[in-house]
Amino acid sequence: MTIRTAAPEDTKAPPALLLMAGIVLVAANLRAALTGVGPLLPEIERSTGLSGIWSGLLGALPLLTFAATSPFVGRTAHRFGSARVLGNSLLILATGLLVRSLPGVFFLFAGTFVVAAAIAYGNVLLPAVIKSSVPESRIGQVTAGYVTAMGLVAALSSGISVPMAAYLPGAWRTALGCWIVLAALAFVVWLPQYRRGRRTESAAPAAREPIPWRSGLAWQVSVFMGLQSLAFYTIIAWLPSILHDRGVGAASAGWQLFLFQIAGLVSSIVLPFLTRRWRDQRIIAATASLLAALGFALLILAPGLAVVSCVLIGLGGGACLVLALSFQSQRAANPAQAAALAAMAQSVGYLVAAIGPLLLGALHDGTAGWRIPLLLLVALALVQAAVGSRAGRDTRLSTRVDPI
Repeated sequence: MTIRTAAPEDTKAPPALLLMAGIVLVAANLRAALTGVGPLLPEIERSTGLSGIWSGLLGALPLLTFAATSPFVGRTAHRFGSARVLGNSLLILATGLLVRSLPGVFFLFAGTFVVAAAIAYGNVLLPAVIKSSVPESRIGQVTAGYVTAMGLVAALSSGISVPMAAYLPGAWRTALGCWIVLAALAFVVWLPQYRRGRRTESAAPAAREPIPWRSGLAWQVSVFMGLQSLAFYTIIAWLPSILHDRGVGAASAGWQLFLFQIAGLVSSIVLPFLTRRWRDQRIIAATASLLAALGFALLILAPGLAVVSCVLIGLGGGACLVLALSFQSQRAANPAQAAALAAMAQSVGYLVAAIGPLLLGALHDGTAGWRIPLLLLVALALVQAAVGSRAGRDTRLSTRVDPI
């Protein structure tokens, strides 16, 4: 894993507000293109003839792409510069969104692959950017800020996708393709960093840091990342279908998915204030995971209380997302190590997460119901609580192998 860092002579940093605006807008593009798919899935299935397994594969494809792409991000950033790579990824994202909106199942899957590959670069590079530009004491707050932007736009995408498909020409294809506008806006705001990167990063010395495959702490961070991502993307892919099978209309199911994400936003905003002085985050990681487990259990035991379940899962999941991303910066000793840890956490993590949508689709088809899939999510949330109690330790990666 290699990544370029600024040379000492290039001391003049870009204006902080402009840099933060760019980070926020890049973050806003990291989920919106994916979270609008779930509410539209029943309509996509009707118009394309996709089975439950193929729909699960559509939900798993972005995560498999994240897992396959993440290890190569550092190498690409080292060669071309992280600012330029981020800018180019926004252009590739816009291209993928256009391809995905074209008629035909092939373009649906091909566009989804391109969109996910572009998003993977932002996922990996943002923790390294934060590590290199933000004081250690503020990493949690800044991470929460970009998670808030990411989650807010993602929630909006879930809520408006069905109404947009109903009123726009092109139906669901147009609803999924309209996020090109957000990608273009982010590129325009990021352009000053892109241009600065061309001048400064070509002369910068390379800091080399291998991916920490032999570190127990890195594996704990990676598995925690994977389990919380599995829960999130499974809910994004299947919650509207779960509710739809219980007689809830498509638009109403979309808004309940919106509520789930709003609850996640609330916890991601509040969490940094609660943990500002807590360098050890074991208790909060375990507690947030148990809260999500309770929400999944409630979906089984009292499906009529789905709104409460959405809130509980959202509160727990939002906190776990902030923690998972913060761990990738806080458990690293330097920006290059943060990039290496982020690459590992997101490669392993999204590979774990990819199992969720596909497995739940297969379990639903095989059992003709949602009870077994939801029981599995409860069990995995309990495992996540145990892993989080280790990943949340106040410690750093080192050059030696960290004990499990």
